[in-house]
Amino acid sequence: MTRQTPIVAATDRATSTEAARGARRARLLRRLGAEPFRPGLWGVWIPALVTMLAAALRVPGLARPHELIFDETYYAKDAYALLQAGYELSWPEEADEAFLAGAPAPEDEASFVVHPPLGKWLIALGIRAVGADSAVGWRIASVVAGVLTVLLVALIAQRMFRSVFLGGVAGVLLAVEGHHLVMSRAALLDIFLSLFVLAAFGALLADRWQGRRRLAELLARAPEAGGGDGGRAGSRRGPLLLWRPWRLAAAVLLGCATSVKLSALAFVAVFGVLVVLWDLQARRAAGLRGWSSAGLRDGLLAVVTVLPLAAVTYVITWTGWLVTSGGWGRTWHLTHPAEGLGQLVPGPLRSLWHYHVSILEFHEGLSDGHDYASSPWTWPFMGRPVSMHYESIEAGSSGCGEAACSQAVLDLANPVIWWGGLVALLVVVALWLGRRDWRHGAILSGVLAGWAVWLFFPARTMFFFYTVAYEPFLILALVAVAALVMRRGASRAGGRRPGRAGSSQRAAALVLAFVLLATAASIFFHPLWTAELIPTDQWQWRMWLESWV
Repeated sequence: MTRQTPIVAATDRATSTEAARGARRARLLRRLGAEPFRPGLWGVWIPALVTMLAAALRVPGLARPHELIFDETYYAKDAYALLQAGYELSWPEEADEAFLAGAPAPEDEASFVVHPPLGKWLIALGIRAVGADSAVGWRIASVVAGVLTVLLVALIAQRMFRSVFLGGVAGVLLAVEGHHLVMSRAALLDIFLSLFVLAAFGALLADRWQGRRRLAELLARAPEAGGGDGGRAGSRRGPLLLWRPWRLAAAVLLGCATSVKLSALAFVAVFGVLVVLWDLQARRAAGLRGWSSAGLRDGLLAVVTVLPLAAVTYVITWTGWLVTSGGWGRTWHLTHPAEGLGQLVPGPLRSLWHYHVSILEFHEGLSDGHDYASSPWTWPFMGRPVSMHYESIEAGSSGCGEAACSQAVLDLANPVIWWGGLVALLVVVALWLGRRDWRHGAILSGVLAGWAVWLFFPARTMFFFYTVAYEPFLILALVAVAALVMRRGASRAGGRRPGRAGSSQRAAALVLAFVLLATAASIFFHPLWTAELIPTDQWQWRMWLESWV
């Protein structure tokens, strides 16, 4: 028998140890659901093509109508004032006409506004780039936000469901969806809220996968810490994961979302709970006996890093108001001296706090009636869409033919996608209750934060277009159902049920059929979303429900 030299023996032991670590790491990655996903070139090209489709649907005719539709009368003019003064200004009567004529003339007096400034600053970027004399100027930023949202939902769905095909389905559905298209072509704030919320969600997903891969790597190197070898020594809590760059990115994005609309605070709260649950589940899945205390420790670290960073980001977006002295309430602290510990807070920040108290009082008392107001209970059924623009044109004038014509911008969702999404949400709830799949819980968290929060303010005036903040999660719910259909088709094709070799192709065809049906519905309703001039009887054909008129 030949004896090995010490060097050869040590090399063999090192190789064996490394192989064992690799096997442990692979087992942990499977347990944690963090296996590598490599979509290849199609994973780049499909989202890129979907993004181009979204842009092609949103840019043409953007200047139509050349009017300040619905709340554009506030946000477009506020954006222009931000460029002039750094804060919002009051406007005289008949200001809309002067604005549309390319001669905006705000007053010198500051205006009290009830939404933070970031969304209006983004609209202002479009005005600065294109000019205030064209509707393209005050709407182009919304187009960019809408297109980026389509790209994000395609990438998120691709990674969540590990399918380039399903990522493409998600992107196409959001690209052709009319509610999203209308909000992407209007200078309102909600499309920016939707973008930042979805981006924050994507960052948290990236943190989830990165953190779990890091946890698997560290436990594989030190199996005695628990979890690396079935958790036989799992009395410890496992390694501490301090550096979470994606979590920090999510904090910044949530701060930006809150600085578009304060309703984003609901997403901050719900996503915070979601992250803690993910950390708890990761430690438990790794086999660590101290998973509960370790997960709570991770959650505490998230709170002390994410919330302060989000708050700092939020305050930074108020820079224009803070560095000037003319904004509404900016010098409040000068006439209201601080007492006690309040003296430690800089005066401008105290004034900013007072501003927010005033904003809260306004929102609590906002209960004025409106023709297009609606209850959150009606939103899932699309009971009362918002008419942002409507013009009846007599026959023979302004390009109208022999019959009377209509030109409309109606914030009406694609019925196939919206009502199908409602059914999909019910299915996702059932799947989550039955399987506890983290993806279903993540989708529901977005809907919960964007919809259920409004149920706590039943007397407040609310509108259907608020739903665009959670619409990407509705799309993800549809994709989750499509994934279920595809999975069942693949399992049948795999031999579990003899004679079903074509099940996988039929499942894919069924998903594509839904996409084609949704696209056909979008083609039918497209004139109502883009202010196309159509005969009034054709407009009436599209009013399926009396509440849509």
